[in-house]
Amino acid sequence: MSLNQTKQDTALWDKYRAKIYSKRGGWRIGKGVYNCGYDMMNELVGEKSYMQVMFLNATGRLPDRKLADWLEAVHICLSWPDPRIWCNHIGALGGTVRASVVSATVAGTLAGDSKAYGQKTLVAGVSFIQKALAAYNDGISVEEIISGECAKHGGKPIIMGFARPIAKGDERAEAMARVSKLLGFSVGPHMKLAYQIEDVLSRDYDESLNICGFVSAFLSDQNMTPEGAYQAFALLVSSGVTACYLDVVGRPAGTFSPLQCEDIEYQGAPARALPVSCP
Repeated sequence: MSLNQTKQDTALWDKYRAKIYSKRGGWRIGKGVYNCGYDMMNELVGEKSYMQVMFLNATGRLPDRKLADWLEAVHICLSWPDPRIWCNHIGALGGTVRASVVSATVAGTLAGDSKAYGQKTLVAGVSFIQKALAAYNDGISVEEIISGECAKHGGKPIIMGFARPIAKGDERAEAMARVSKLLGFSVGPHMKLAYQIEDVLSRDYDESLNICGFVSAFLSDQNMTPEGAYQAFALLVSSGVTACYLDVVGRPAGTFSPLQCEDIEYQGAPARALPVSCP
């Protein structure tokens, strides 16, 4: 290998060597702290809400206060202190083994990074409703959109944002519809389509809009991308995780959800005789 070739192979790394590039900002000693072009101490601190700044950090876009208030409401709506929920369960387990509140909360928040529930479902939810609206605007009917999705899953209506295990309906979607109205948001085209899809699913499959579908449609009407929605909701479940940690940490260690062997239903291979000694 020639010296020339070696230099070419490391050219990208050499560009960033001993330098830190940032499009977001940083601290200029003696001048100020900057974030996406804003002077943080003078334009953000005391001027904007925490949710506005969190959204700015996640997306590079500073929302108006109305949208920030909606985001705050939905974060409250989607993080409640029930230790049976997977991410909260981890927080409670952190409390029972005497982990720190930070490590338990972070571990529980990571458990929400799932395709089945939590933050990451917004990627699929936003992607679906945006593609569905594009198809609808091209003349595809709601029934055809649904049948196309069902065809992907053996005829089952497995559509992110339009089903809920255990319970039918979603009180969280109802609450956020109320909040949206109180804040003065109109029902946009993605949300209108989401309700039309719900009507057909309810009629034909007994399924309905859930909170992921509601949030996905609302955010799409606010011009959010799937990735942007996911980024903005990174800490979505953390508050409930912390609550479940604190609910348990004051009790004797090891008392959260202890199990005995007979509590477990074993469904593996039957018991068998083992050799007394190995050859």
